[in-house]
Amino acid sequence: MTRFDPYFQSALDALSRQHLRRDLAPLAHHGPAIVRRDGTELLNFSSNDYLGLSRHPALRDRAIDWTRRFGTGSGASRLVTGTTDQHRLVEEKLARFKGTEAALLFASGWQANAAVLPSLFRLSREQAGAPALVFTDRLNHASMHHGCQAAGVRQIRFAHNDLDHLDQLLAQRRGQAGLRFIVTESVFSMDGDRADIAGLRALADRHEAFLYLDEAHATGVLGPQGRGLSAQSGHIQSGSTPSGGADLAMGTFSKAMGSFGAYVAGSRALCDWLVSTCSGFIYTTALPPGLLGAIDAALDLVPTMDAARAHLSAISDRVRTGIAALGWDTGASTTQIVPVIVGPADRTLQLARTLTDHGILGSAIRPPTVPAGTARIRLALSAAHDDSMIDRLLRALAAGTGPA
Repeated sequence: MTRFDPYFQSALDALSRQHLRRDLAPLAHHGPAIVRRDGTELLNFSSNDYLGLSRHPALRDRAIDWTRRFGTGSGASRLVTGTTDQHRLVEEKLARFKGTEAALLFASGWQANAAVLPSLFRLSREQAGAPALVFTDRLNHASMHHGCQAAGVRQIRFAHNDLDHLDQLLAQRRGQAGLRFIVTESVFSMDGDRADIAGLRALADRHEAFLYLDEAHATGVLGPQGRGLSAQSGHIQSGSTPSGGADLAMGTFSKAMGSFGAYVAGSRALCDWLVSTCSGFIYTTALPPGLLGAIDAALDLVPTMDAARAHLSAISDRVRTGIAALGWDTGASTTQIVPVIVGPADRTLQLARTLTDHGILGSAIRPPTVPAGTARIRLALSAAHDDSMIDRLLRALAAGTGPA
């Protein structure tokens, strides 16, 4: 015990009174859709394993093969001795998957957003002689807000997915010094709704802004062959960005791609700039061979999984329809992420306990992860869920307290 522990305990007690304290709950995974916790088997509706690839034999076997051949660690950062042929191979395959000139691997999605954004904003001071003008969606992931804070920039926040508001904010600053950056997600992790990528691209072109798109929850699931929403209307090409594309697409391998790590994809000059200036890339040990093998296998497999994506879309629609019939609000969700918006944190925790009692793992999401008054059960559907599992989920929700 240290002299500061009473302060910690007092603060923890305050969180408990507000129903905002978090606790770790160990469990064992038994396939992509079933877990066991405290001796009880639960259907897992809280995982981001959207295509059920986390235990796919192709990913497992290549991870084992590359570990046997190349070892368990990379030994250093990429700029020291950490770059191997396997890193280059995976980045080249990733760039082809995203339709870009180049791609760069990162350790995690949080790390990528938190480190890449300051590197980009530095460009404004050095090349435009003024701080960057950064326009961000109010519901962006915490890692993106952290990246802006780390860069010391003031976020110019637009109402969630409101492109008219964004247009107004951009127009108000026409003529102001500084490079412009629009920073948003393609699929929002707590709401399951989508950004208008073509509309964002049009605004970026009109106002000469750089479009930064977080594709963590779209990669593998949405767009042609699961290549993300930025791939729907075109790809990043040398010298221009066609309608529908992003200047930088960030994504992760820890969700639909079934393993761990992250990437950014864009022009060669962009990736070269990050290699020289992005602290999260420069000072982090390179991804290990086994993880690279799993990523490599996923990049081979995901483009072939249109049937799994169609099934995922169908069950997501069915869940939204079923939840609406029970009187719950699912917001603007149109994807595999379906929130059951309850409101108060205590009632949300009660619903989570009811789901557990009925054999369903549905995690309660509370402030500050979501805005005050919008606590929810965040359902994350997977292609591994079958119709009987969806039946059980809807029966469990029906057993809940229902909206007040």
